[in-house]
Amino acid sequence: MAHLFIGTLLSYGIWVAIILIIVGFVALVKGADWLVDGASAVARRFGISDLVIGLTVVAFGTSMPEFVVNMVSVGHGTTDLAITNILGSNIINTFVILGLTALVYPIATQKHSRNFDIPLSIMAGFIVLAMVVFNAPWESVNGISRIGGIFLLAIFIFFLYDAGTHAKEKVEDTNSEQKKEMSVLKAIGLVIAGLIGLAIGGELIVDSAVDIAQRCGVSEAIIGLTIVALGTSLPELATSVIAAAKHNSDIAIGNVFGSNVFNVFFVLGTSAVVRPLPAYDGIELDAFMAALGSIVVWFALRTNRTRILKRWGGALLLILYAGYLTYRLAAI
Repeated sequence: MAHLFIGTLLSYGIWVAIILIIVGFVALVKGADWLVDGASAVARRFGISDLVIGLTVVAFGTSMPEFVVNMVSVGHGTTDLAITNILGSNIINTFVILGLTALVYPIATQKHSRNFDIPLSIMAGFIVLAMVVFNAPWESVNGISRIGGIFLLAIFIFFLYDAGTHAKEKVEDTNSEQKKEMSVLKAIGLVIAGLIGLAIGGELIVDSAVDIAQRCGVSEAIIGLTIVALGTSLPELATSVIAAAKHNSDIAIGNVFGSNVFNVFFVLGTSAVVRPLPAYDGIELDAFMAALGSIVVWFALRTNRTRILKRWGGALLLILYAGYLTYRLAAI
């Protein structure tokens, strides 16, 4: 019913599609915000650390826009949009969000993030690259098959297990705003409201993005890498920049790399299990860039004794993204 209603609205022209995609992004961001607030309140009641909340609860909440958009995309058969949404989001997460966040306030890191979370984010990009370059003879699709999706989900389960083992390893002091109590009933209400907002926003974005691509003669892949990826990354951007401004580096960096891991291993894995995802032109470069961002961050952290992502590192990330985006758009 909702799909038919949106289709009717889109028939009025491209400006309606642009308005609907903006409304969809607002619904996604607000829905994710409510979901994160409610879920984080429950997690803190169990004494879970900020780092683990960032890697799991917050990362899951801020990855919900990507998840919803992907589920709607594979349901509609727009698989290019499903893959580019994830790769594009991870690229933006690392190059743009961490870049901007580091410019706001240099980001300190914990040993576990440097030794596990960042390398896992690097591995995520290279695994996708390997799946599309070295296609197994028994695979029915040149891309990410259902078997590939199951493999990604298996790695995701390992990630959750590792996060669980560190859940109460260290409970950091947080400011009074972060520690403010919230009733369980209110937290559950926020989670439900958030999920509704995400569902509506996802439907609006996918239908509108496909309509814009068709009207302008632009591929779904480019729309997914730019408009959709940026829109679904808005929760990560807001969460990390605000966390950095409050000098809460654990939430800032944990949110980004946790979201990268969720995006590839959970969202892309689930999407491939539902519907195999064929490769598209340029996927090799996009997958490589998804890995390169985390490599640059890891290198920047390893080149200074304080293990802080400094402002020069943030500037480097933004410059590299500008170069990549210029090349990608010029190839249209």
